[in-house]
Amino acid sequence: MRRVLTTLMILLVVLVAGLSALVLLVNPNDFRAYMVRQVEARSGYQLALDGPLRWHVWPQLSILSGRMTLTAPGAQTPVVKADNMRLDVALWPLISHQLQVKQVMLKGAVIQLTPQSEAAPMKDAPVAPHENTLPQVEEDRGWSWDIANLQVADSVLVFQHEGAEQLTVRDINLLMEQDTSHQGNLDFSGRINRNQRDLTLSLSAKVDASDYPHNLSAVIEKMKWQLQGGDLPSQGIEGEGQLQAQWQRSQQRLTLSNLSLRANDTSLTGSGSVTLASLPVWAMDLQFDSLNLDNLLPPRERTDDSATPAQQGQSQNRLPRPIISSSPDTPQYNGLRTFTAQVGIAAKSVRWRGMEFADVTGQFNNNAGLLTIPTLQGKLGDGQISLPGTLDVRNDDGQADFQPKLDNVEIGTILKAFNYPIALTGSLTMAGDFSGPNIDADDFRHHWQGSAHVELKNSRMEGLNFQLLVQQAVARTSNVQTQDNYDTATRLDSFTTDLTLDRGEMTFRDMQGHSPLLTLTGEGEMDLVKEQADTRFAVRVMEGWKGQGELIDFLKSTPVPLRIYGQWQALNYSLQVDQLLRKHMQDEAKRRLNDWADRNKDRQSGKDAKKLLEKM
Repeated sequence: MRRVLTTLMILLVVLVAGLSALVLLVNPNDFRAYMVRQVEARSGYQLALDGPLRWHVWPQLSILSGRMTLTAPGAQTPVVKADNMRLDVALWPLISHQLQVKQVMLKGAVIQLTPQSEAAPMKDAPVAPHENTLPQVEEDRGWSWDIANLQVADSVLVFQHEGAEQLTVRDINLLMEQDTSHQGNLDFSGRINRNQRDLTLSLSAKVDASDYPHNLSAVIEKMKWQLQGGDLPSQGIEGEGQLQAQWQRSQQRLTLSNLSLRANDTSLTGSGSVTLASLPVWAMDLQFDSLNLDNLLPPRERTDDSATPAQQGQSQNRLPRPIISSSPDTPQYNGLRTFTAQVGIAAKSVRWRGMEFADVTGQFNNNAGLLTIPTLQGKLGDGQISLPGTLDVRNDDGQADFQPKLDNVEIGTILKAFNYPIALTGSLTMAGDFSGPNIDADDFRHHWQGSAHVELKNSRMEGLNFQLLVQQAVARTSNVQTQDNYDTATRLDSFTTDLTLDRGEMTFRDMQGHSPLLTLTGEGEMDLVKEQADTRFAVRVMEGWKGQGELIDFLKSTPVPLRIYGQWQALNYSLQVDQLLRKHMQDEAKRRLNDWADRNKDRQSGKDAKKLLEKM
């Protein structure tokens, strides 16, 4: 055992002595000019190293430098600048006069991919070949330089296209490893803070660069992100996923396949591609197991009638979240002008504004600002809904045109989703054509126009019982008795109308409703902005009367004028029952007087009665 320990100690002393001798005999500054020449010969970039190079022995034999910059030919600013750089080198190649760099590490680096850092070749300069095939000069012979690993820690990336807004990625940690066949591994993490939003992103990938720059492929096995702040949901958006990507330089195309992502409780799979050109061309095919837009889109204001006073007070004291907005001079949906796309979606379930959709399919085609939606349909409860249309933003003034079709959709669900305080339920069937400047619920109330034919089955209007209103008014002004009815709703088996919308003013024409208890006709107006209504009905109550007689028969066959008006949540009504009964009594008196005059037409009294009737 003592001999083994002695041998190990001798080997350790020899190793330490060898390293010390190597550090003393080899000056790392001898590599400075060589590294600068190699970088320029292989890439054209200018490498600048400030300060002397020095050895660092433990735990890895390394060369340390001070401040470094890497600048493209003719660029105004460096592409990379760092406070220090570390080159981990192999020991044995140094003995044979070779510099083998196993890893390059940059700490506190600033990477600028901006127009100012791009290469700017001199005017009339010859175009260099894609690969440098020139032989090395004499002083470079005998040296080789091979980098297998790159590490970037606590660094910043500044990215900007010409004329576009600058994007900054902070806290970058990057580790890249590759083998002799250019198969590599990549680990990345970083953070983007912009417009009061904070995105944290990390990923691990396997990269195949064997055919680079013609082709580059990657398998992203683990990707995680978290997005918070701004006008996002209070819990933020967090998720993970994996995908395969391939870049084809000849076609300038990035292809995505085996896409599998999750964002909150939304999950999707699919594939797609983007071809880079003056207008990028996107093609996507996405499938969703579940798509919860309520957990992905900004929160909306909603009315909760079930909230307690304490809860309501708390909601009033809570400040609204900031809304991210662009310049007022920037047209809405302006981004649609910058690309073309064909996107197909299919979702088993979709949740939006509290509504649960099923079996949703859609096709979206964008042609540089002209978005056409030939298909967008799905199931809502027991009904079907279809929403084809177009959005044209090629000019500064946008124009949206949609032709909604609903079949047996519960209207109460829609009213609740868009915060309309109207207590109406029923199965809605509608076909319409509407247009407006922007696709937005509030904009629909203020600026949209259009028309539709509406059919409502098994409807129930809470708070107003037309039958009860008419019968109670009749009972107060006559001796007619009615059956007890304590229902506070108006029920109709069927209701139809034609409506028109003009910038918040909704007009109803040819309203007709039927049920075993009553029938009605009418017309009216509704203000979607002020939430007011003014409707005029002619109501005929056919059931609920006690007894028989001419007055009962008259009431069953005669429409009663009824006006409903005022704020939606505090409606008023006006009935003209007194005038109707007075007229009925007058008509009955005239009829009886006329019959008596006919029976006594040969008498003077009969003749006088006839003259009186003619004057009435």
